Parts: sequence; structure tokens; C-alpha cells
Amino acid sequence: MKKRIPHWQKIVAFTSEGFIAIASIALLIILAFLIQLQAPANREQGKEVKLERLVVTDDMTTSDVVQKLKKDGYIRNEFIFRFVLTVKGLGYGIDSGGYKIAKTMNAWMLARILSGEPYMRWVTIPEGVRKEEIAELLKKQGFLYENGNVVFEDSEGMYFPTKYLLPIDETWEQISTRMKNTFNEKFAPYQKISAQKNIKWYTALKIASLIQREAANADDMPLIAGILWNRLDKNMRLQLDATVQYIRGKTENGWWAPIKSDDKNIDSPYNTYHVSGLPPHPISNPGLDAIKAAFYPKQTDCLYYVHDVAHNTYCSPTFEEHKENIRKYL
Repeated sequence: MKKRIPHWQKIVAFTSEGFIAIASIALLIILAFLIQLQAPANREQGKEVKLERLVVTDDMTTSDVVQKLKKDGYIRNEFIFRFVLTVKGLGYGIDSGGYKIAKTMNAWMLARILSGEPYMRWVTIPEGVRKEEIAELLKKQGFLYENGNVVFEDSEGMYFPTKYLLPIDETWEQISTRMKNTFNEKFAPYQKISAQKNIKWYTALKIASLIQREAANADDMPLIAGILWNRLDKNMRLQLDATVQYIRGKTENGWWAPIKSDDKNIDSPYNTYHVSGLPPHPISNPGLDAIKAAFYPKQTDCLYYVHDVAHNTYCSPTFEEHKENIRKYL
């Protein structure tokens, strides 16, 4: 007679078999997961590793970076790579800049690179700064430490102000060359305009550098340009504080602190309170708005202007009216 198996033993046997099956499936999933982690997106062997540049902009989220890596063929699975980034502590953000990566790298290798220092960093050069300020800004943001020797040339005005992605180990010579090349590219359309309007390009650049420092904002620039051109046409001294600030140099309050009465007595060809015409070179590095205003000034009969505390501009054709504006708005 066949021995009957108790019901509880059947349950135990079934439960054990089910557990073994589930555990086996889970193990296979984990193994597949680990294989995915170790496998590069490009499995081709024997080929030389080709490093490429991944650019992460300031506005990119971690999700944006992961999607870009997937789209460009650096990773196989977004979910798995997000897991790796989380383990590396990058779930909430990756530093902006440039990274050297390759399609032969696996997820762990890519994550290690993205968790390190980028070999290129973003830096923004503001409009209207002078060359010494640019060098200071670069040093504050981690540039020029290995090659900190800065030798300035007479290129003020041609260090074009914009946002750059720079190798962290570039020298000042390399960075300044990059900025001047950008200037040549941006200024190229105005070379033709310079010939058409019979304005020397360097004259326009000097005026643009003055406009950049004197105007309250971009909308103000054509008016300031018109006034400066009017004074030059009448052979009037420009009498601009910005030119005195330039020759005075850095103070405890910065490079462009308000001038004092004695500063106007500085003996220099840049001092437009004493010398007629334009300074010998630009006094700042202007942006495109100021450059455009130098070529396309607003038609006005004004010869004087003043800014109030809210950066509104009030101009006048006579000195008497100018004094009245000073009394009313300052």
C-alpha cells in the first residue's frame, strides 16, 4: 500500500522548490546586472582607445547627462548607469565642464571620471573688464595655477568677453590667444562696416570701450555713443571718469571705484580731462552691443549726460542744462 505524504510536508516541499526557483531567477538577474555594469557600450577589442570630449553645461541635470551618454553610445542602459551614479554620490548633479571619456569604458569607469575634476571648466568673462581683471578672475576660478606667469600685451579691447570652456592647465598666452581669436571672429562683420563708414576699426574699438564703461545699460549705449562722437567732432575734451579710473589702477575698492578730485590731475595720455581726443588704446574689453553702438550712434544734439541712482540717463546740449540736471538728479 502506497504511503500517504502528510499535507504539511507537501507545503514545505512546494515552498522550498518555489524559493529555490525565485532565488535562481534573482541570481540570474543580479548576474546580468553585474555583467551590464562591467560591459562597455562598445565591446570591440584590440582597437586603440579613442578619448572623446563630453561637455556638461551649467544648465544640464544628471538626467540630461545620462540621456546624452545613451544617445551618443557611451552607455547601454540608463537605469543601470543612474544606479552607478547614485552609488558614486552623483545622483543630484555632475559638475559642469569637459570630461575625457571613451565608448570602451564600462559604467564604473565612466562614473569614476564624472565624479572627478573635469579637465575643462566654464568661465565667463564679463563685458567691460580690463585685462588685469580677467587674469584675477581666471586665478579665482582655478586657472593659471601651474602656469601663473601673466605677461600683458597691448591688446586691451580684444580679449572678447563671453563664456569660454577652457582646459584647466592652459597658460595665459593660450587663453589670451583664444580670446583674441574670438574677438577677430565676432568683429569680422564690422570690418566691412568700418570701411563703408570711413571709421578706422581701432578708433571704433576705443570708442566702444568707453561706451561699455560709461553707459548705464545696453539700451543706453547708442545715446552715449552719439554724445561721444559729438564731442569728438567739436574737438571737446571727453572728460570721462572711466579713462581716469583706467590709469589710476586698482584701489582698495576695486579697479573701477569712483575717482577723487586729485585723480583728475594724473599726467597721462589716457586722462581725457587734460587731453583732447581718444586715449591711445581701449580702456576695457567691450561686448557686441557697445561695438555696434560705436558704429551706429544715436543722432542727438546732446553734449553732456548724467546718470541718476536708478541708472536713468539725462542728456543736455548745453553746460547750463547739464548743471541743472546734476542738481535735479544727483
